[in-house]
Amino acid sequence: MESEHTGPRRNGWTFLTNHARVLIAIARDPGIRLRDIAVECGLTERTVQAIVTDLQADGYLSRTRDGRRNRYVVAPGARFRHPAEAGHEIAGLLAYLTGPLTTSAEPSAEVANGAEVANDTPGQGEPRTTV
Repeated sequence: MESEHTGPRRNGWTFLTNHARVLIAIARDPGIRLRDIAVECGLTERTVQAIVTDLQADGYLSRTRDGRRNRYVVAPGARFRHPAEAGHEIAGLLAYLTGPLTTSAEPSAEVANGAEVANDTPGQGEPRTTV
């Protein structure tokens, strides 16, 4: 199927970038080895090292030595880079994606009972509430 904007339809795209996947892996386990991040994210160790270097250089991560291993700390208050999300901290996304996984196909009780989901853009759609 073709679209006037995208050309032939591609099936290999994902919502998260490799940088986001690496940051999520580190947020889940601050003592994780680059080798293990590479396996988890489906990347090479060299690519993971370059991404970690990018994240450190831009202030998203700090690294300390713990014996022979590295430990990483995600910077508190770090914000998204893209202008569309620049006012939002990455902490919320990381908390959501690093939390316990639910395998239930049923919506949560709050959603099933009509609880509103947060809308971080006031004036756009539903009233802004927090979950």
